[in-house]
Amino acid sequence: MTAPRSEPSLIQAWDRPATDPARRTVFMFSGQGSQYFQMGRELFDKNDTFRQWMTHLDAVAGRSSGKSVVETLYGTGRKSDVFDRTLLTHPAIFMVEYSLAQSLMHTGITPDIVLGASLGSFAAAAVAGFIGVEDALNAVIQQAAFLESCCEPGGMLAVLADPVLLTEKFLSENSELAGINFSSHFVISARQPGLAGIEAELRKRAITHQRLPVSFAFHSRWIDQAQAPFAPFMPPTRSAQGRLPLVCCEQAAVLTDLSNDYFWRVVRHPIRFRETMAQLERYGVHRYVDVGPAGTLATFLKYGLPTTSKSTVHAILTPYGQDQKNLAALVASTRH
Repeated sequence: MTAPRSEPSLIQAWDRPATDPARRTVFMFSGQGSQYFQMGRELFDKNDTFRQWMTHLDAVAGRSSGKSVVETLYGTGRKSDVFDRTLLTHPAIFMVEYSLAQSLMHTGITPDIVLGASLGSFAAAAVAGFIGVEDALNAVIQQAAFLESCCEPGGMLAVLADPVLLTEKFLSENSELAGINFSSHFVISARQPGLAGIEAELRKRAITHQRLPVSFAFHSRWIDQAQAPFAPFMPPTRSAQGRLPLVCCEQAAVLTDLSNDYFWRVVRHPIRFRETMAQLERYGVHRYVDVGPAGTLATFLKYGLPTTSKSTVHAILTPYGQDQKNLAALVASTRH
Protein backbone atom coordinates (compact mmCIF):
# COMPACT_ATOMS: atom_id res chain seq x y z
CA MET A 1 0.00 0.00 0.00
CA THR A 2 1.26 3.46 -0.83
CA ALA A 3 1.22 5.62 2.30
CA PRO A 4 -0.47 8.98 1.77
CA ARG A 5 1.52 12.13 2.38
CA SER A 6 -0.40 14.24 4.83
CA GLU A 7 1.05 16.48 7.53
CA PRO A 8 4.57 16.77 6.02
CA SER A 9 3.04 18.21 2.84
CA LEU A 10 0.54 20.48 4.57
CA ILE A 11 2.69 23.61 4.40
CA GLN A 12 3.77 22.73 0.83
CA ALA A 13 0.12 22.79 -0.21
CA TRP A 14 -0.22 26.35 1.03
CA ASP A 15 2.96 27.43 -0.72
CA ARG A 16 1.13 27.28 -4.06
CA PRO A 17 0.09 30.67 -5.44
CA ALA A 18 -3.60 31.32 -4.78
CA THR A 19 -6.01 32.41 -7.50
CA ASP A 20 -7.00 35.19 -5.11
CA PRO A 21 -3.99 36.39 -3.07
CA ALA A 22 -6.29 37.56 -0.27
CA ARG A 23 -7.86 34.14 0.29
CA ARG A 24 -7.77 30.63 -1.10
CA THR A 25 -10.81 29.06 -2.71
CA VAL A 26 -11.86 25.66 -1.37
CA PHE A 27 -14.42 23.56 -3.26
CA MET A 28 -16.23 21.32 -0.74
CA PHE A 29 -17.87 18.04 -1.86
CA SER A 30 -20.40 16.37 0.47
CA GLY A 31 -21.59 12.77 0.50
CA GLN A 32 -24.60 10.56 1.13
CA GLY A 33 -27.55 12.11 2.94
CA SER A 34 -27.35 15.43 1.08
CA GLN A 35 -29.33 14.27 -1.96
CA TYR A 36 -32.93 14.82 -3.03
CA PHE A 37 -35.01 14.52 -6.18
CA GLN A 38 -34.69 17.50 -8.55
CA MET A 39 -31.35 18.63 -7.07
CA GLY A 40 -29.66 20.95 -9.55
CA ARG A 41 -32.75 21.03 -11.79
CA GLU A 42 -32.68 24.80 -12.28
CA LEU A 43 -29.06 24.67 -13.46
CA PHE A 44 -29.84 21.68 -15.67
CA ASP A 45 -32.54 23.75 -17.36
CA LYS A 46 -30.65 27.05 -17.57
CA ASN A 47 -26.89 26.45 -17.38
CA ASP A 48 -25.31 24.99 -20.52
CA THR A 49 -22.12 23.75 -18.84
CA PHE A 50 -23.98 22.02 -16.04
CA ARG A 51 -26.41 20.35 -18.44
CA GLN A 52 -23.66 19.23 -20.83
CA TRP A 53 -21.68 17.56 -18.05
CA MET A 54 -24.79 15.96 -16.52
CA THR A 55 -25.76 14.57 -19.93
CA HIS A 56 -22.26 13.27 -20.63
CA LEU A 57 -21.95 11.62 -17.22
CA ASP A 58 -25.44 10.15 -17.52
CA ALA A 59 -24.33 8.37 -20.68
CA VAL A 60 -21.32 6.99 -18.80
CA ALA A 61 -23.54 5.85 -15.94
CA GLY A 62 -25.95 4.25 -18.40
CA ARG A 63 -23.19 2.15 -19.94
CA SER A 64 -22.09 1.00 -16.49
CA SER A 65 -25.42 0.41 -14.76
CA GLY A 66 -28.00 0.35 -17.53
CA LYS A 67 -29.93 3.14 -15.82
CA SER A 68 -30.40 6.83 -16.62
CA VAL A 69 -29.67 8.83 -13.49
CA VAL A 70 -30.95 12.03 -15.12
CA GLU A 71 -34.32 10.47 -15.92
CA THR A 72 -34.71 9.34 -12.32
CA LEU A 73 -33.40 12.56 -10.80
CA TYR A 74 -35.50 14.92 -12.92
CA GLY A 75 -38.53 12.72 -13.41
CA THR A 76 -41.70 12.74 -11.32
CA GLY A 77 -40.01 12.58 -7.93
CA ARG A 78 -40.66 15.59 -5.68
CA LYS A 79 -38.00 17.19 -3.49
CA SER A 80 -39.93 16.02 -0.42
CA ASP A 81 -39.93 12.36 -1.53
CA VAL A 82 -37.35 10.02 -0.03
CA PHE A 83 -34.50 9.44 -2.48
CA ASP A 84 -32.39 6.65 -0.99
CA ARG A 85 -31.76 3.95 -3.62
CA THR A 86 -27.97 3.76 -3.38
CA LEU A 87 -27.43 2.53 -6.94
CA LEU A 88 -28.99 5.82 -8.08
CA THR A 89 -28.07 8.26 -5.30
CA HIS A 90 -24.36 7.40 -5.40
CA PRO A 91 -23.90 8.42 -9.06
CA ALA A 92 -26.46 11.25 -8.79
CA ILE A 93 -24.48 12.98 -6.03
CA PHE A 94 -21.23 12.52 -7.94
CA MET A 95 -22.69 13.81 -11.20
CA VAL A 96 -24.29 16.91 -9.67
CA GLU A 97 -21.16 17.84 -7.72
CA TYR A 98 -18.76 17.34 -10.61
CA SER A 99 -21.04 19.20 -13.03
CA LEU A 100 -21.43 22.12 -10.63
CA ALA A 101 -17.66 22.30 -10.12
CA GLN A 102 -17.18 22.43 -13.90
CA SER A 103 -19.83 25.17 -14.15
CA LEU A 104 -18.03 27.24 -11.52
CA MET A 105 -14.69 26.84 -13.27
CA HIS A 106 -16.31 27.83 -16.56
CA THR A 107 -17.25 31.17 -14.97
CA GLY A 108 -13.67 31.70 -13.77
CA ILE A 109 -14.13 30.54 -10.15
CA THR A 110 -11.39 27.95 -9.80
CA PRO A 111 -10.34 26.06 -6.67
CA ASP A 112 -6.95 26.30 -5.03
CA ILE A 113 -7.86 23.30 -2.88
CA VAL A 114 -10.61 20.67 -2.95
CA LEU A 115 -12.21 19.04 0.09
CA GLY A 116 -13.97 15.69 0.05
CA ALA A 117 -16.28 14.32 2.73
CA SER A 118 -17.30 10.66 2.39
CA LEU A 119 -18.70 9.95 -1.09
CA GLY A 120 -17.80 13.53 -2.07
CA SER A 121 -14.18 12.42 -2.05
CA PHE A 122 -14.68 10.77 -5.46
CA ALA A 123 -15.72 14.01 -7.16
CA ALA A 124 -13.09 15.99 -5.25
CA ALA A 125 -10.36 13.63 -6.45
CA ALA A 126 -11.60 13.85 -10.04
CA VAL A 127 -11.68 17.66 -10.02
CA ALA A 128 -8.20 17.73 -8.47
CA GLY A 129 -6.86 15.44 -11.21
CA PHE A 130 -6.03 12.36 -9.15
CA ILE A 131 -8.33 10.17 -11.26
CA GLY A 132 -10.29 10.48 -14.48
CA VAL A 133 -13.90 11.51 -14.13
CA GLU A 134 -15.27 8.44 -15.94
CA ASP A 135 -13.12 6.09 -13.83
CA ALA A 136 -14.39 7.82 -10.70
CA LEU A 137 -18.04 7.57 -11.75
CA ASN A 138 -17.72 3.91 -12.66
CA ALA A 139 -16.13 3.22 -9.26
CA VAL A 140 -18.98 5.06 -7.54
CA ILE A 141 -21.51 2.85 -9.34
CA GLN A 142 -19.60 -0.35 -8.56
CA GLN A 143 -19.38 0.59 -4.90
CA ALA A 144 -23.13 1.18 -4.79
CA ALA A 145 -23.81 -2.15 -6.47
CA PHE A 146 -21.72 -4.07 -3.94
CA LEU A 147 -23.28 -2.22 -1.02
CA GLU A 148 -26.70 -3.27 -2.28
CA SER A 149 -25.71 -6.89 -2.93
CA CYS A 150 -23.52 -7.54 0.13
CA CYS A 151 -24.67 -5.38 3.06
CA GLU A 152 -27.63 -5.55 5.39
CA PRO A 153 -30.01 -2.57 5.53
CA GLY A 154 -28.98 0.22 7.86
CA GLY A 155 -29.29 3.93 8.39
CA MET A 156 -27.81 7.09 9.83
CA LEU A 157 -29.01 9.72 12.28
CA ALA A 158 -27.79 13.31 12.60
CA VAL A 159 -27.89 14.34 16.24
CA LEU A 160 -27.80 17.91 17.54
CA ALA A 161 -25.96 17.40 20.83
CA ASP A 162 -22.52 17.29 22.40
CA PRO A 163 -20.62 14.21 21.12
CA VAL A 164 -20.08 13.19 24.74
CA LEU A 165 -23.53 11.60 24.35
CA LEU A 166 -21.82 8.83 22.38
CA THR A 167 -20.64 7.30 25.66
CA GLU A 168 -24.24 6.56 26.65
CA LYS A 169 -25.12 2.86 26.36
CA PHE A 170 -28.11 3.35 24.07
CA LEU A 171 -25.68 4.75 21.48
CA SER A 172 -22.41 2.98 22.27
CA GLU A 173 -24.01 -0.49 22.22
CA ASN A 174 -26.23 0.00 19.18
CA SER A 175 -24.44 2.39 16.81
CA GLU A 176 -21.08 3.66 15.61
CA LEU A 177 -19.84 7.20 15.16
CA ALA A 178 -20.08 8.23 11.50
CA GLY A 179 -18.76 11.76 11.91
CA ILE A 180 -18.46 14.93 13.98
CA ASN A 181 -19.37 18.08 12.06
CA PHE A 182 -19.16 20.77 14.73
CA SER A 183 -19.16 20.95 18.52
CA SER A 184 -22.86 20.16 18.90
CA HIS A 185 -23.55 18.05 15.81
CA PHE A 186 -22.58 14.45 15.12
CA VAL A 187 -23.83 11.53 13.01
CA ILE A 188 -24.25 7.89 13.96
CA SER A 189 -24.75 4.74 11.90
CA ALA A 190 -26.72 1.69 12.94
CA ARG A 191 -28.40 -1.47 11.71
CA GLN A 192 -31.97 -0.95 10.54
CA PRO A 193 -33.56 -2.78 13.53
CA GLY A 194 -31.73 -0.58 16.04
CA LEU A 195 -32.64 2.82 14.62
CA ALA A 196 -36.17 3.05 16.03
CA GLY A 197 -35.00 2.37 19.59
CA ILE A 198 -32.28 5.01 19.32
CA GLU A 199 -34.77 7.55 17.98
CA ALA A 200 -37.20 6.76 20.81
CA GLU A 201 -34.53 7.42 23.42
CA LEU A 202 -33.49 10.67 21.73
CA ARG A 203 -37.12 11.82 21.71
CA LYS A 204 -37.46 10.88 25.37
CA ARG A 205 -34.49 13.12 26.15
CA ALA A 206 -35.81 15.91 23.89
CA ILE A 207 -32.67 15.75 21.75
CA THR A 208 -33.11 17.05 18.21
CA HIS A 209 -32.23 14.48 15.57
CA GLN A 210 -32.94 13.60 11.96
CA ARG A 211 -32.81 10.35 10.03
CA LEU A 212 -30.78 10.73 6.83
CA PRO A 213 -32.11 9.45 3.48
CA VAL A 214 -29.71 6.50 3.19
CA SER A 215 -30.23 2.74 3.05
CA PHE A 216 -26.96 1.60 4.64
CA ALA A 217 -24.96 2.31 7.77
CA PHE A 218 -22.07 4.11 6.07
CA HIS A 219 -18.88 4.67 8.09
CA SER A 220 -19.49 1.58 10.21
CA ARG A 221 -18.70 -2.13 10.42
CA TRP A 222 -22.08 -2.91 8.87
CA ILE A 223 -20.78 -2.14 5.37
CA ASP A 224 -17.55 -4.14 5.69
CA GLN A 225 -18.85 -6.99 3.54
CA ALA A 226 -18.70 -4.75 0.49
CA GLN A 227 -14.98 -3.98 0.86
CA ALA A 228 -13.47 -7.12 -0.69
CA PRO A 229 -15.68 -7.25 -3.81
CA PHE A 230 -15.24 -3.48 -4.36
CA ALA A 231 -11.43 -3.55 -4.05
CA PRO A 232 -10.72 -4.64 -7.68
CA PHE A 233 -12.85 -1.75 -8.96
CA MET A 234 -11.11 1.03 -7.04
CA PRO A 235 -9.43 3.48 -9.45
CA PRO A 236 -5.63 3.02 -9.36
CA THR A 237 -3.89 5.79 -7.44
CA ARG A 238 -0.41 4.33 -7.02
CA SER A 239 1.27 6.89 -9.29
CA ALA A 240 -1.44 9.50 -9.72
CA GLN A 241 -0.45 13.02 -8.71
CA GLY A 242 -3.22 15.57 -8.51
CA ARG A 243 -3.10 19.07 -9.90
CA LEU A 244 -4.48 20.42 -6.62
CA PRO A 245 -4.13 19.51 -2.95
CA LEU A 246 -7.01 17.37 -1.68
CA VAL A 247 -8.29 17.92 1.84
CA CYS A 248 -9.37 14.56 3.25
CA CYS A 249 -12.05 14.61 5.97
CA GLU A 250 -11.33 10.98 6.82
CA GLN A 251 -7.72 11.76 7.71
CA ALA A 252 -8.15 15.44 8.65
CA ALA A 253 -5.17 16.20 6.42
CA VAL A 254 -4.17 17.64 3.06
CA LEU A 255 -3.05 14.94 0.63
CA THR A 256 -0.89 15.22 -2.46
CA ASP A 257 -1.19 11.51 -3.28
CA LEU A 258 -3.68 8.82 -2.34
CA SER A 259 -3.42 5.35 -0.84
CA ASN A 260 -4.65 2.42 -2.90
CA ASP A 261 -7.62 1.90 -0.57
CA TYR A 262 -8.50 5.59 -0.36
CA PHE A 263 -11.89 5.23 -2.06
CA TRP A 264 -12.99 2.64 0.45
CA ARG A 265 -11.62 4.37 3.55
CA VAL A 266 -13.52 7.59 2.86
CA VAL A 267 -16.91 5.82 3.11
CA ARG A 268 -15.91 3.39 5.87
CA HIS A 269 -14.12 5.50 8.48
CA PRO A 270 -15.68 8.42 10.42
CA ILE A 271 -15.85 11.88 8.85
CA ARG A 272 -13.65 14.27 10.87
CA PHE A 273 -15.10 17.47 9.43
CA ARG A 274 -14.73 19.55 12.59
CA GLU A 275 -11.09 18.58 12.99
CA THR A 276 -10.38 19.05 9.30
CA MET A 277 -11.74 22.58 9.23
CA ALA A 278 -9.73 23.50 12.31
CA GLN A 279 -6.63 22.39 10.36
CA LEU A 280 -7.55 24.54 7.36
CA GLU A 281 -8.29 27.63 9.40
CA ARG A 282 -4.77 27.58 10.83
CA TYR A 283 -3.45 28.37 7.37
CA GLY A 284 -5.21 31.62 6.69
CA VAL A 285 -8.34 33.02 5.09
CA HIS A 286 -10.41 30.91 2.72
CA ARG A 287 -13.45 31.17 0.50
CA TYR A 288 -15.37 27.96 1.12
CA VAL A 289 -17.65 27.05 -1.79
CA ASP A 290 -20.05 24.18 -1.13
CA VAL A 291 -20.60 22.31 -4.40
CA GLY A 292 -22.80 19.69 -2.75
CA PRO A 293 -26.52 19.27 -3.49
CA ALA A 294 -27.88 20.83 -0.30
CA GLY A 295 -25.33 23.29 1.08
CA THR A 296 -24.79 20.89 3.98
CA LEU A 297 -21.11 21.57 4.54
CA ALA A 298 -21.68 25.32 4.28
CA THR A 299 -24.26 25.04 7.05
CA PHE A 300 -21.83 23.10 9.24
CA LEU A 301 -19.20 25.79 8.71
CA LYS A 302 -21.56 28.59 9.70
CA TYR A 303 -21.88 26.93 13.09
CA GLY A 304 -18.35 25.59 13.29
CA LEU A 305 -16.05 28.40 12.21
CA PRO A 306 -14.64 30.53 15.01
CA THR A 307 -16.27 33.94 15.34
CA THR A 308 -12.89 35.54 14.61
CA SER A 309 -12.53 33.81 11.24
CA LYS A 310 -12.22 36.06 8.18
CA SER A 311 -13.16 33.21 5.84
CA THR A 312 -16.39 33.31 3.82
CA VAL A 313 -18.85 30.49 3.17
CA HIS A 314 -20.99 30.06 0.05
CA ALA A 315 -23.72 27.56 -0.89
CA ILE A 316 -25.21 27.30 -4.38
CA LEU A 317 -27.59 24.34 -4.51
CA THR A 318 -30.27 24.01 -1.83
CA PRO A 319 -33.63 22.24 -1.62
CA TYR A 320 -35.22 25.71 -1.51
CA GLY A 321 -34.22 26.64 -5.06
CA GLN A 322 -32.66 29.85 -6.39
CA ASP A 323 -29.63 27.89 -7.59
CA GLN A 324 -29.01 30.14 -10.59
CA LYS A 325 -29.36 33.25 -8.41
CA ASN A 326 -26.90 31.84 -5.86
CA LEU A 327 -24.40 31.00 -8.59
CA ALA A 328 -24.71 34.47 -10.12
CA ALA A 329 -24.22 36.11 -6.72
CA LEU A 330 -21.03 34.15 -6.10
CA VAL A 331 -19.69 35.07 -9.54
CA ALA A 332 -20.51 38.75 -8.96
CA SER A 333 -18.83 38.76 -5.55
CA THR A 334 -15.70 37.27 -7.10
CA ARG A 335 -15.41 40.08 -9.64
CA HIS A 336 -15.56 42.89 -7.10
